[in-house]
Amino acid sequence: MSDALINGLAGAGGGIIAQLITYPLQTVNTRQQTDRDPKKTKRKLGTIEQMCQVVKHEGWERLYGGLTPSLVGTAASQGVYYYFYQVFRNKAETAALKRFNKGNGDGTVGMFSSLLVAAISGCVNVMLTNPIWVVVTRMQTYRKASIKEKPTRSLSNVSEDDVQIAAVEPPPFGTGHAVQEVYDEAGILGFWKGVFPTLIMVSNPSIQFMLYETLLKKLKARRASSVKGKTGVTALEVFLLGAVAKLGATVVTYPLLVVKSRLQARQVTDGDKKLQYKGTLDAILKMIRYEGFYGFYKGMSTKIVQSVLAAAVLFMIKEELVKGARLLLTSNAVSINKGKRPP
Repeated sequence: MSDALINGLAGAGGGIIAQLITYPLQTVNTRQQTDRDPKKTKRKLGTIEQMCQVVKHEGWERLYGGLTPSLVGTAASQGVYYYFYQVFRNKAETAALKRFNKGNGDGTVGMFSSLLVAAISGCVNVMLTNPIWVVVTRMQTYRKASIKEKPTRSLSNVSEDDVQIAAVEPPPFGTGHAVQEVYDEAGILGFWKGVFPTLIMVSNPSIQFMLYETLLKKLKARRASSVKGKTGVTALEVFLLGAVAKLGATVVTYPLLVVKSRLQARQVTDGDKKLQYKGTLDAILKMIRYEGFYGFYKGMSTKIVQSVLAAAVLFMIKEELVKGARLLLTSNAVSINKGKRPP
């Protein structure tokens, strides 16, 4: 099994576990990002308060709306990303070694090369998995509300007290409904809504991995100098490094994430033109005009908690899975070689 495949599978496994742990936070955050009513003056609910409101009015299941396609998307995104990241990084390491043999550099992948590798991997990932995330956004922002039954008589002939309005449970909003809604709204191209800001957002994992690899390299170098020959890091250290790297990347790129969510959510087709977005630039200009720069940071505190926790868990689990897989493969190889030895 190749090193790239091991990293791809480990990344997918770590991503799924991190997603399961932090999904309610992600749902609330997506709703905060897509809240585009600039006239709201009521007190803004905190993350926990908003989660409680969703449970109270819509049920526990709405906190996990879109979980199934999200898990598929997470497995696909992390698998694709880590696979191509390792493939491109191996090529970068080979090139760095060749330069070292020629007397240039120290034989390691530099910061710029790490950034480039992460960016290319991110672009491949975005183009392949964007349709999944459009569907997930639709399901996360779907709000379960009762449907009022229309009165059977003309309102002009009866008083308000005579009108009977019954709350009817709406039909469930599943993956198929979300897919159909996106297709009816914009056709096949609708599944690539928000792809432009998402492509720009490859800088998020690029910055994240650049910071992570840089911090990891420094930690290993420091450990090697203090404990001769020992460069290993613990699961807790990987957890903390992943958290710090993701925090830095999230703060820098969060406005793009808000724009992407606005474009991928269900679009307003009638009513206030201020809430209708024709594209990335239109969304940015309207947000600046009607909401101010604050609109680009809606729900940021929730996102920081969710993304930092998810990234830290993902890095920790991925590294442990990679170690376990390599150990297992090494043990199997040793066993096979022992079995081939002549008596």
